[in-house]
Amino acid sequence: MNKIVTIIAAVLFSILFYEQAIGLNFGLFALVTLLVLALHQPIQFKKTTVILQAGLYLSTAVLVFFQSSTLAITTNCICFFTLVGAVSERRSSIYVKWFNGLYSSIAGYFHRSFEAPKKGNPDVPKKEIDYWHLSKMVGIPMLFIILFVLLYKNGNALFGSLVSNISFAFIDFQWLLFTVLGYYLMSNISKPVRIDPGTTMDLETGNELLKKDLISSETQVEKDNSLVKENQLGTTLILLLNLLLLFYCVTDIISIFKISAENASEMSNRVHSGIYALIVSIVVAIGIILYFFRSDLNFYKRNTQLKYLTYLWILLNSVLVVLIFIKNQDYISSFGLTYKRIGVHVYILLTLVGLMTTFIKVLQIKNVAFLFRRNVQAAFVLLLMCSVVNWDKFITEYNLNQAESFDTNYLITLSDRNATTLYNNSLDSRISSSDKNRIEKKYHDYTIEMEQRQWQELNYESITLKTER
Repeated sequence: MNKIVTIIAAVLFSILFYEQAIGLNFGLFALVTLLVLALHQPIQFKKTTVILQAGLYLSTAVLVFFQSSTLAITTNCICFFTLVGAVSERRSSIYVKWFNGLYSSIAGYFHRSFEAPKKGNPDVPKKEIDYWHLSKMVGIPMLFIILFVLLYKNGNALFGSLVSNISFAFIDFQWLLFTVLGYYLMSNISKPVRIDPGTTMDLETGNELLKKDLISSETQVEKDNSLVKENQLGTTLILLLNLLLLFYCVTDIISIFKISAENASEMSNRVHSGIYALIVSIVVAIGIILYFFRSDLNFYKRNTQLKYLTYLWILLNSVLVVLIFIKNQDYISSFGLTYKRIGVHVYILLTLVGLMTTFIKVLQIKNVAFLFRRNVQAAFVLLLMCSVVNWDKFITEYNLNQAESFDTNYLITLSDRNATTLYNNSLDSRISSSDKNRIEKKYHDYTIEMEQRQWQELNYESITLKTER
């Protein structure tokens, strides 16, 4: 029964995706995937984690129908691997689920083929299939049949005429190959596998930083002296870095208030130089903090001063992040939105999350695994949130309605997902006549492409356009 389901799923895979654009097919494929997984792994699909991942995957597939952006498609694919990885091992970290899901999708069949045989009755030998004999049973007769057909074709005009009329043009070999690929994928994900020892190590690694075992009294004295010196070094270093960063933030605040009107290149240089300083500062800051709080210094009774200085340094780095946000927002207000400027805001948000998790790591004595897990989870959540927005349309509407100036050529070169918005605002006096012609052509080509879509390729925009017309 399960094999029949896999074959049907493979055929549906080809029907949905062979020579088709992205649209409704992603949502329908998500339903097929959930059905295949649920039938093959019914026990796993009773677990809360797997059910949540299944709901998230289905939601992102619906999101592809409404957005059809590269970001939404990427998010849906990541959720697909997350779901497959969750079925493989639901308790693992999210990035381990990604690796297990990707590995299962690509190499699941080979992994199951070469893994150690399951324990069974050693007295009953397993019957092996002679694939070489089977290939000879099929190949040799077919070879001689073809040979004799060619010989008989020249010896009998009627027979030759009948053979010549035989055509296999109705068979789409590319479609069959695509179906085989679909069967391979469905077969792989129906029985997800896990990468070891990586998955086992992840399951055995907690988030808490543990104190080392007790040692001899003589060694303990040496260790205490080492902790005293390390605490002194850390306190001195972070105190000086706090003073330096405080001075930098004060001068940066003064410069923001003193800045007069700038052109785009000057403001771009100012923002980018601040970003580079932010990147280096945050990476070095987190690296230094992880070094000093990597081991037993976390449990040293006289580390209070070092901890408070560390908290202050994290706070000052957060102020630095806010200053960069103000500069970038000023840049956006003057010259409009672009993907790079949005990317700066995304990086700023991730940086704040990184500083927050570092603060928790020091405060609650967590290990590096905690830091990595929480930041990856935060990045994944942010990816999901960003996928909801039609950024091409958002950028276009903001630049046309709120920005002091904007680059019309940049807006035209964005994807067709802003074609309607551009066309509706093409009468803007700031848009030249040549750019208006380009916008009209873009909108015309876009509407034709939407109208010619097959049912597998339908999305919210194509249905809306057909309804309006």
